[in-house]
Amino acid sequence: MPPAVSPGRDADATAPPRPVQKKRRSLRLWIPNQHGAWAMLLLPLTVGAVRGELGWVHLWLLAAWLVAYLAYFATTVWLRSGRKERYARPVEVYGGLLAVVGGGLLVAEPQLLRWGVVFAPLLAASLAFSARRAERALSNDVLTIAATSLMAVIAYGLGSPDDGSWLPGAEYAPGWALAAAAAAYLVGTALYVKTMIRERGNRAMYAASVAYHLAVAAVFAWWLPFVGAFLAVMAVRACLVPRHWPKARPAAIGVAEVVSSVALAAILLALPLV
Repeated sequence: MPPAVSPGRDADATAPPRPVQKKRRSLRLWIPNQHGAWAMLLLPLTVGAVRGELGWVHLWLLAAWLVAYLAYFATTVWLRSGRKERYARPVEVYGGLLAVVGGGLLVAEPQLLRWGVVFAPLLAASLAFSARRAERALSNDVLTIAATSLMAVIAYGLGSPDDGSWLPGAEYAPGWALAAAAAAYLVGTALYVKTMIRERGNRAMYAASVAYHLAVAAVFAWWLPFVGAFLAVMAVRACLVPRHWPKARPAAIGVAEVVSSVALAAILLALPLV
C-alpha cells in the first residue's frame, strides 16, 4: 500500500519553487501582464500612423508612448502600495527613460508639447483613481481609453505640414474618425470584460454593456458602415458570451481582445474614413 501524502505536503510539492514565485512577483512590478491592455495601447497609434504621413518620427513616438505606458503602470503599482519604497524603483527607472526618449521627441517635434494640456488632466485623474485603489472603476477605464484613442489624432497628423492649429493633428478629420472608432470599440471592451470577470452576473452591468454595444453599432452603421458591421459583431459577443460562456479564463478573454483589435485595425487601414 503506497504511503499517504498529507494535503500540505502535496500542495508544497506542486507549488512553484519560492525563487520562481519571487521572480514572478518582481516581474509584475516592471511588466504589465494584461494582453488586452497592450492591444488598447497600440491600436489607435498604429492606425493613425499608417493612415497618416508615416515616417521615422512615428517610431520615436511609438517608443515614447510605450515607455510612458510602462512609467504609468509602475506609478499606479507604487500608488496602490501606499507609496512603499520597494515599489519605487520601476517608477524611477521608467521615469528617467521617459525623460530621455520623450524629451528627445519633444525636441524634434516641439509642437507636441501643447497636447500636454489635454493629457495632463487625464493622467492626473487616472492616477487619483490608483491612489484610492479604484483603478478598476469604469470611469478610470474611460479616462485611459480617451488618452490612448487621442494617439490616433496625434499619429495621423505627425509628419504632416503644420498649418498652425494649436493642437497639432487636430485639424485632420480622418484622425478623429480613427480615434472615435477606436474609442467606441475600447469602451465596449471595458464593459464586456467587466461582465466576464469583476461584474460577472451583474444584470445592470450586462444590460449597460449590451445597450452600449447596440448604440455604437447603430451610429457607426450610419457613419462608417464597415466599422459598424464590426461593432455589430462585438454587440453579438457582448450579448451571448457572458450568458453562455461566463467562466471563460481571463487569459482567453485577453487573447480574444488582441484578435478583435487586429481585426478592427485591418478594417481601419483598408477602408475609406470619410
